[in-house]
Amino acid sequence: MLWLGVIAKNFYREKLSFIFTGLENWQAALIFYFIYIFGILYFAVLPGFEHHQWKTVLFNGAFLGFLCYATYDLTNMATIKQWPLSIVVVDIIWGTILTGSVAIASYFSAIKLLNL
Repeated sequence: MLWLGVIAKNFYREKLSFIFTGLENWQAALIFYFIYIFGILYFAVLPGFEHHQWKTVLFNGAFLGFLCYATYDLTNMATIKQWPLSIVVVDIIWGTILTGSVAIASYFSAIKLLNL
């Protein structure tokens, strides 16, 4: 939400002005991120515990981010006239980095909190 509301806010407004309403739907964003957190835990963090490998967590998290954000952006590019390539590239990079970072931070936080 920090990304959408602060860091890249003007970038999205500029690039997507042809469809942007000016009003963010924060409820939809919260629902997405809540669901997405469970996906990160299931597909990245838990497999890391099974294999006792932080590298597995980082890779799985980054790959999940890449897949999810690429699915969103490339579908939009395929179906929405004038969907900018710059949005596709920035979003996929952001999703890859964000998801990998959240996965590895969650993994190490759980190890510390649970004394594993």
